[in-house]
Amino acid sequence: MEHFTTVVPGTRVRLDEIDPDFHEGLKKRDEVVKERTDAAREEMRELQSRLYAEGRQSLLIVLQAPDTGGKDGTIRHTFRGLNPSGCRVASFKVPTTEELAHDFLWRIHQQTPRRGEIVIFNRSHYEDVLVVRVHELVPEAVWRRRYNQINEFEELLADCGTRVLKLFLCISKEEQRERLQARLDNPEKHWKFSPGDLSERARWDDYMAAYEEALTECSTEVAPWQIIPANRKWYRNMIVAEIVAATLREMAPVYPEVDFDPGAIVIE
Repeated sequence: MEHFTTVVPGTRVRLDEIDPDFHEGLKKRDEVVKERTDAAREEMRELQSRLYAEGRQSLLIVLQAPDTGGKDGTIRHTFRGLNPSGCRVASFKVPTTEELAHDFLWRIHQQTPRRGEIVIFNRSHYEDVLVVRVHELVPEAVWRRRYNQINEFEELLADCGTRVLKLFLCISKEEQRERLQARLDNPEKHWKFSPGDLSERARWDDYMAAYEEALTECSTEVAPWQIIPANRKWYRNMIVAEIVAATLREMAPVYPEVDFDPGAIVIE
């Protein structure tokens, strides 16, 4: 496979055909891994500076993954060094009473990036076709309509100058077991474990079916899904950094022209 998989609009996603352990034959301590990761982060920093100064475009990065899939770790390792004035994280947990009183996209739209800003969604509007589906929180007719509603929402964002980059961090069921066990084995990670994690894990097949359909139905020309092999955290971080850097490069932000002659100004 390639470094990552772009879901071509109209094609059916089969996650059992994706190798979550793919790593190009590289090793964590290979010098090329450090070089590629550092180069991508440096390009991200430079392009973010231009994006913020330009103030015309924005970038929304949507991160989805199974439990223990590495969303927090990806954010912590990949986006460090970016200017917090123009980069923030929005996390979406169980909706509040106020949020449930509105349509499911209401709370999402409030967190989308301003012009010049990068926003990373830790979970997202896709929870409303994933956990809502698996736990049967709304009728099937309701969550099925949401595929088109999500596509139209993302098209609206794109029309208004927001690039939507959607990344699914793909891990295996065995890798999830090992990560949950690691939380139990390390007292400093006990706080990250909940007995409810096990009941969610028991629904693994249901979640994979929900992910497959969401990735299939909501990969569009303006906002395709990228599937990232994520069993190896260092490889995941490198690939995500390279994808974000490449996306910013395609957006081609530039520093704005000034309406004065800097050379004619004397500061006394």
